[in-house]
Amino acid sequence: MLQWTLAEIAEKIGATLNGDGNIEVTGLATLQSAGNSELSFLANPSYAKYLEHTNAAAVILQPALADQCSTNVLMMSNPYMGYALASQLFAPVLSTTSGISPAAHIAEDAVIESGCVIGPNAVVESGVHIGTGSVIGPGCYVGRNTKLGKDVQLRPNVTVYHGVNIGDRVLVHSGTVIGSDGFGFAPNQGDWVKIEQLGGVIIGDDVEIGAGTTIDRGALDDTVIEQGAKLDNQIQIAHNVRVGAYSVLAACVGISGSSVIGRHCMIGGGVGIAGHLEITDQVQITGMTLVTHHIKEPGVYSSGTAVEPNRSWRKNVARFRQLDQLARRVRELEKNR
Repeated sequence: MLQWTLAEIAEKIGATLNGDGNIEVTGLATLQSAGNSELSFLANPSYAKYLEHTNAAAVILQPALADQCSTNVLMMSNPYMGYALASQLFAPVLSTTSGISPAAHIAEDAVIESGCVIGPNAVVESGVHIGTGSVIGPGCYVGRNTKLGKDVQLRPNVTVYHGVNIGDRVLVHSGTVIGSDGFGFAPNQGDWVKIEQLGGVIIGDDVEIGAGTTIDRGALDDTVIEQGAKLDNQIQIAHNVRVGAYSVLAACVGISGSSVIGRHCMIGGGVGIAGHLEITDQVQITGMTLVTHHIKEPGVYSSGTAVEPNRSWRKNVARFRQLDQLARRVRELEKNR
């Protein structure tokens, strides 16, 4: 069991401790459910009502709320960041495997630097270079001439095709495919001729990629995920897309080919982005939005309608179909005034 004293936690997360630093903490929990050996946090003011009666060993919160808390406090200006850092202290070790499994299949010319872990049934092809301290989980496939940086983690059953370049400290969750062919076909008399995808994929340092996500290789140039970007589960990144540094994409986002997402963008769940578009930096797109044109100014963007009873929705759909006719009538009336 992982165990830390409050004094140790305060030092690790950069908080100011008000209370008994010798108290030992064994985990994290919400204000409502925390026991006397667990740490909690308050980031949303609407939960302040639980401070008085929480059983937590300590609470991470802003200094202004310390007097409202009935237990020890770890004070910092950004409690949510404190929670994030504290969670890392209690993260379970997912693998006890060390070294290279005899059941792994590794090409003779592959370069595996010191401290790497390669699990059973992993396949590492010719020309691969894996940096120091990287972990290749069971059942992973790393294609020829691919390069992985330092401290990369491929969770079990990740597939990385040929010619992919992954930076340092990248975490890729299970079932993800990096470097598969982009969707490219040329029409020919009712048939389709495959366009071979000759580019690669470049993934910057400190990127995290969720489970079941697909990142296609470029047609000619590379598909690029820049430094610090975070991708959720089941995202589709098409060929030649670029995702800017520190942008975050929620689950089930789909980005069509050759679109460019700026830096520090936030893309909500289920968003669809058409091809060959440019989205500038500092853009937030809310869930289920369909983006069909360039976004040139920072801000929050949305599309679609909220859920409503089916009968009402059907009536509104009928009215939507009449909008163009109504607009034409309004213009005629304005001309004739």
